[in-house]
Amino acid sequence: MKQLLQQYAAYNIWANKKIIETANQLSEEQISKEIVSSFPSVYKTMAHLMEVEYVWWERLKLLEHTSMPGWFSGTFDELTKKLLELSQQWHNWVQNANEVNISHVFAYQNSKKEHFKQPVYEMLLHLFNHQTFHRGQLITMFRQLGLDKIPPTDFIVFSRKK
Repeated sequence: MKQLLQQYAAYNIWANKKIIETANQLSEEQISKEIVSSFPSVYKTMAHLMEVEYVWWERLKLLEHTSMPGWFSGTFDELTKKLLELSQQWHNWVQNANEVNISHVFAYQNSKKEHFKQPVYEMLLHLFNHQTFHRGQLITMFRQLGLDKIPPTDFIVFSRKK
């Protein structure tokens, strides 16, 4: 399990860098432009990616009161730097984790105040897959904003580059 999680954590960083490089081709106006999606702009979708990594970190660390979605209001540059810092933090955690850490069942509550207990590895698989889902939405947004050179961010492409 640890080897798989290490691959996913490394892939998460790689794919986030690809998405950020692509997003940096857009103007500030395009980054903030409203587009129909789960989150209504590139900025808000990227903020969601960052906030999710942040909130799951707080949950893993058993903080009683976690940050609520929508708390970030910095610049796009600050946002992307924070996202990459958090992705690296997850990568480092997985690298240093042992089987006990990975299989440990921890308790947390979601944004609806519902309580759950799950093994850490299930949360990590969810986190990395969640990020992949929203990166796919960003690619669709990029196309709608007129970008035509969008790098592939599939896991298999990452795997081939190792």
